[in-house]
Amino acid sequence: MLTGLSIRDIVLVETLDLSFGPGLTVLTGETGAGKSIILDALGLATGARADAGLVRGGASQGTAIAVFAPSTDHPLWRDLAEAGINAEPGEDLILRRQQGADGRSRAFINDQPVSIAALRGVGEQLIEVHGQHETVGLLDPRTHRGLLDDWGDLSDLLGRVQAAWKARTEATSELAAMRAAAATAADQAEGLAADLAELDRLDPRAGEEAELAGERAILGAAEKALADLDDARQAIGADTLSNRLASAYRAVERARQRALQAGAEDNNAVVQRLTRAAEGIDRTLTEAQEALDALDEAAIAFEFEPGRLDRAEERLFALRAVARRLNVAVELLPDERARIRRSLDLIEDGAEALKQAEARATETDVAYRQVADSLSLARRSVGDRLAEAVMAELGPLKLDKARFRVGLEALDWERAGPEGRDRIVFEVQTNPGAPWGGLAAIASGGELARFALALKASLASRGHAAQPVMIFDEVDQGVGGAVADAVGSRLARLAEQGQVLIVTHSPQVAARAGAHLKVAKSETDAGVRTRIDTLDADRREEELARMLAGREVTEAARAAARALLA
Repeated sequence: MLTGLSIRDIVLVETLDLSFGPGLTVLTGETGAGKSIILDALGLATGARADAGLVRGGASQGTAIAVFAPSTDHPLWRDLAEAGINAEPGEDLILRRQQGADGRSRAFINDQPVSIAALRGVGEQLIEVHGQHETVGLLDPRTHRGLLDDWGDLSDLLGRVQAAWKARTEATSELAAMRAAAATAADQAEGLAADLAELDRLDPRAGEEAELAGERAILGAAEKALADLDDARQAIGADTLSNRLASAYRAVERARQRALQAGAEDNNAVVQRLTRAAEGIDRTLTEAQEALDALDEAAIAFEFEPGRLDRAEERLFALRAVARRLNVAVELLPDERARIRRSLDLIEDGAEALKQAEARATETDVAYRQVADSLSLARRSVGDRLAEAVMAELGPLKLDKARFRVGLEALDWERAGPEGRDRIVFEVQTNPGAPWGGLAAIASGGELARFALALKASLASRGHAAQPVMIFDEVDQGVGGAVADAVGSRLARLAEQGQVLIVTHSPQVAARAGAHLKVAKSETDAGVRTRIDTLDADRREEELARMLAGREVTEAARAAARALLA
């Protein structure tokens, strides 16, 4: 719902702030008073084309701000989130447009700068305009299928079509991929077989390259390492060191025994020192022997069988060579081996696999065609009922010579899609014998707007209002009396399910409104300005009387106005 419109320096409006409520709101005023300025400003705020001519003379820029209160489940909240625009469902949505006198234009949604295209995309979801020169939405055949499906409650059947289309698409894609893979594999079969034979011969293992590289490094260093270990053994002294340490131990032990024989006790300081010296020499002898044993073990570890280094290098080079040829890393050779084997298996077993894939594709295609045909039949039936409903609305709107139908063309299956195979166009015949054509074939702007009203009234009769805010610009042009009353009653009916704004010259239409705005010009020191007044009951009666009587308002006109309001 549109809740507010603020205008600054647009055409003849210097400053204007309007509030709107639900239901039907009319804008009236004498010809040339500037009623179109309101629609121009609303169009500016919702992304319509604009130029510097909209900016009030003497101002550097004009601004239009439209405030909406969309329902929390409106699909535009999702679109705004996907576009990265910060807006929470349930809060006001503020669309702002600044038009410079230099021609430059800027757009904002909730004070966040956006492109004009993004502003227009949001605006198209919030308002729908039907006027003398345009009927936004209904003229576009791309909207007709959705309107028909919505009116006919075909969402369940449409969902089945979409699911069948998805299954068909997946099966078709799988079949195409299998055919392409089989064709590619068949062309490369000989080379793949040779590659697999080489990989089978090499039998690469995961992590083998790192192991071979490490072994190669150790084997390459083995000869020098053995020389270093021999130097260490010679430096320790080997058996000479052990003999000397043993001789030293015996000498110290003899000295200790002599002290004991001389009468010294075990706790004698000299005896204790000799004991510690003997124990230290004994430990040194033991550790020296352990060190020599460790050197011997290390030397044995470096004593590799002859040719082992050559074999390690040969295998490492072989693995790296085949990896380069296959354009993969050495560690991925086991995976490449499995992939090649699968490709060859596909060649061998491809006929059966392709046969199964073809059966799935055929099965899903048949299922899709069946449910799509069911949807087409349902659409044809719903289209006939919608045409009857619209035709019932045309007579009271002085369009009794016109005819309406829902054109349904079955496209080739190659052009079908997730919404079925139907091209749906709302078509009209303006006079008996005239050719059928799209809604744009209606030449008269007033007739087009009334035709849109008839269609909207028919759609709304099933509780399917396409847009929450509908704007009709002089839909009652050229009609009066009972026809104008019929226009008013249908606008009032639309307003029960959504918000409707109408610019009108018809008192019969204006009398149906819940809110009445009067547009007028006034002279100021700064020049001519447009102002808008919200009319109370008395002033509304006077405005309706003016619309009935013309320049001079009579008591008879006031009485007629009271009758209309009653």
